[in-house]
Amino acid sequence: MRSRAALISLLCYLLVCQQRTAAHSLPIVVNTWPFTNATRNAWERLQAGGSSLDAVQEGCTCELEQCDFTVGYGGSPDELGKTTLDALIMDGSTMRAGAVANLQKVKKAISTARLVLEHTTHTLLSGQQADAFAAEMGEELSDLSTPGSTTQHQTWLNASCQPNFRRGVVPDPTTACGPYHLDQADPRGDTLCQASTIDEHNHDTISMVVVDETGKVAAGSSSNGATHKVPGRVGDAAVPGGGAYASPDGGCASTGDGDTHLRFQPCLLVVEAMRGGASPLDAAQSVVKRMAHWFPQYVGALVAVNARGQHAAAAFGWQFQYAVRAAQQADVKIIDVEPLTLAQQES
Repeated sequence: MRSRAALISLLCYLLVCQQRTAAHSLPIVVNTWPFTNATRNAWERLQAGGSSLDAVQEGCTCELEQCDFTVGYGGSPDELGKTTLDALIMDGSTMRAGAVANLQKVKKAISTARLVLEHTTHTLLSGQQADAFAAEMGEELSDLSTPGSTTQHQTWLNASCQPNFRRGVVPDPTTACGPYHLDQADPRGDTLCQASTIDEHNHDTISMVVVDETGKVAAGSSSNGATHKVPGRVGDAAVPGGGAYASPDGGCASTGDGDTHLRFQPCLLVVEAMRGGASPLDAAQSVVKRMAHWFPQYVGALVAVNARGQHAAAAFGWQFQYAVRAAQQADVKIIDVEPLTLAQQES
């Protein structure tokens, strides 16, 4: 009886300790890349009494600050030299989301996504109609191009439009600019063109997860997509489960090859894995390995955060960093993540 009582006491003690440890981790802000201003902005919004959703909106300010000159207006021009924006915000406590894709005249993409969430019964608006909706809601319309993006586009044109995202077309996309037409000798596009390099300098997204002190989770993503993308392309940053995802069990943020992400919905898979009991690390690594198994040239990363504030990330194809600000931290901390290898792939 004494041994049984001692065991029960020990289990109770461990449970209390676990609960205290989790409590010390909340609230928490986590975002892709060392965009520390975005992390601090989100944290300060929480400390001022804002909700996790407020913090995500406040934190995804790279679209306005042009973090690393790759996120937001004036970055990642498409084949026509135009910058367009995608964004998503999701409330894990209600499972509702708002998103915008292919914004062409609105700098505040994440704010417009929240307007979709709160003032429509839709999830995603796109293109010129999304711009019009934003204007109706009071957002300012402006040109998203800058002298920098114009120069970047001209440099690309001077380099025979290399790299690009075309295949199975004429003229040969590996040596020439368009306009392109269907190659009758390769109507299915089986001949791959030169792979476009995806890295932190020619493509980027800020994706963020926030868990408040009560455990409520929100997530969001904002991106201008891949540099020199085909006009009209929609990236994962506008799609719940692709660029970000939130539920009562936790949240996920992604960055990297958005077209691969759209095929797998990795953030949905990560959060569902955590709901099933997986740790953030196991959840993130298993999904990254699955994508790399099918697409060995995949480049990207996933950050996972559960509702207790435990966090981890997995990457493939590049060195990755993410930023964290949590209770009992004096300031933002940058976490380095070594990429997984081909030998670590699994189906």
